[in-house]
Amino acid sequence: MKQIIECVPNFSEGRDKAVIDAITAEIEKDGAVRLLDVDPGEATNRTVVTFVGEPEAVMDAAVRSVKKAAELIDMRKHHGAHPRMGATDVCPLIPVSGITLEECAELARKLAKRISDELNIPTYCYEAAAFTPERKNLAVCREGEYEALPEKMNHEGKAPDFGDRPFDEEAAKTGATAVGARDFLIAVNFNLNTTSTRRANAIAFDVREKGRPMREGGKVNGKKMKDENGNVIWIPGTLKGTKAIGWFIDEYGIAQVSMNITNMTDTPLHVAFDEVSRCAANRGIRVTGTEIVGLIPKRALIDAGKHYLRRQQRSVGLPESEIIKIAIKSMGLDELKEFKPEEKVTEYMLEAGKGGKKLVDMTCTGFADETSSESPAPGGGSISAYMGALAAALGTMVANLSAHKPGWDDRWEEFSDVAEKGRGIQDRLIALVDEDTEAFNRIMAVFAMPKKTPEEKAERAAALEAATLYATEVPLKTMKASYETFDVLEAMASKGNPASVSDAGVGTLAARSAVLGAYLNVRINAAGLKDREKAEKLLAEAASIAEKAQKREQEILKIVNEVIGD
Repeated sequence: MKQIIECVPNFSEGRDKAVIDAITAEIEKDGAVRLLDVDPGEATNRTVVTFVGEPEAVMDAAVRSVKKAAELIDMRKHHGAHPRMGATDVCPLIPVSGITLEECAELARKLAKRISDELNIPTYCYEAAAFTPERKNLAVCREGEYEALPEKMNHEGKAPDFGDRPFDEEAAKTGATAVGARDFLIAVNFNLNTTSTRRANAIAFDVREKGRPMREGGKVNGKKMKDENGNVIWIPGTLKGTKAIGWFIDEYGIAQVSMNITNMTDTPLHVAFDEVSRCAANRGIRVTGTEIVGLIPKRALIDAGKHYLRRQQRSVGLPESEIIKIAIKSMGLDELKEFKPEEKVTEYMLEAGKGGKKLVDMTCTGFADETSSESPAPGGGSISAYMGALAAALGTMVANLSAHKPGWDDRWEEFSDVAEKGRGIQDRLIALVDEDTEAFNRIMAVFAMPKKTPEEKAERAAALEAATLYATEVPLKTMKASYETFDVLEAMASKGNPASVSDAGVGTLAARSAVLGAYLNVRINAAGLKDREKAEKLLAEAASIAEKAQKREQEILKIVNEVIGD
């Protein structure tokens, strides 16, 4: 798998568009990385930039952008609401695919050294790239912010990891940069119906993992309490894996709780929203909406949407777009400005950059026209996968209708579980529509390979065997996924809304056709395999699925006909 990483540098300029454009132009300079998002903030005077690519290309683009930021941003003149210590304040690397967090940590250390060596900018390493446990926490590296750098340079325990030197005029202009490696981080601001920074800070201290210092008598202005070693005693907040502060945003005229969620597993976005809302309400304040800074992983919105659907006792087996819409409205992601998933969700941005149109993105007419054209693909394999997807969709529809049926309110969760299962099968089969055509294209690509020398012939033969095996395994996956739809369809034929039983019946017919259609493709492609033992094993598995599918079809149709009656 190709290694892909994400880089999210934060530059200390959020107001001058010309400066921001010049920096991002450096990132896109050689076309080797894809710029996903540029999110400037006027009040914070900070811009969060997100780009992705292969490791070396990302590191080169990062160095270019840090260099340009150092040329154009003067930290001696910088003022903003967000903590900062450099023209490029932070520059984290995040694993996306084919690479581990540990490998990203090593890359981050190399990047920090390059920035120091090539640009003469002091750098700290934080999070997974930290050289000491203390510096895993960005706040420790950035303690005292830009103003504290003169006393931190050349100071044991506080000096940067790379580029430690006197705080001269050049260092005063650029400040220092923290380079790190981390998993996906959600940067989010919760909007409050107050203008009080003090109240916002109190809420932030209630929830953030670090919490607040324990004070004598429990009074806000009481003396901080310390343990026997002289260390301040802290009262932990309620949300693990979070950092938060309160601030006032002139741009919006409101106070916010600004939060970084560093561990989405411990604290999902919707859990943070609900908890901040609870703590705000305890102080007579209401969370009116949510602002996402930069990009957000899709699963954060899917998990949130499903959470709020369940609270409404509604089925979660809905299309992805509908689930995300529920998440947007439930957390007020569109309160301050329009929230466009295609521009804010990491996976959607990556998909948009790949180019080329998928079969499943076509209209029904376009797909049919493409199938009927002189091109040999898409063919029976893609059609079989699509029939399976439609079978799953019909079963899911009946489950969702049953969850809404008047008088069946106490059964909503039963039907939601079935709908969620059906939706998952549908998504897998939709992906197989294009994957089957990709399998055919791989075989066609082999025929374009040279075959003059013995080495070329051997390489071509090996590539053809691999492509043929893939073209056999893909329709077998279609068979397996289509067969799974029978569980959904049988449940809905026997227990679902009787008024929709015919839909379960049509889905059953489509599922059988999908299995048997894909079986034909397994057989014709397996015939081309040189490894006959492997071929026979695949054929035996496919034949068993085909036989069972025909039996399941008859069993479910019997139920359907009994419900419909004469």
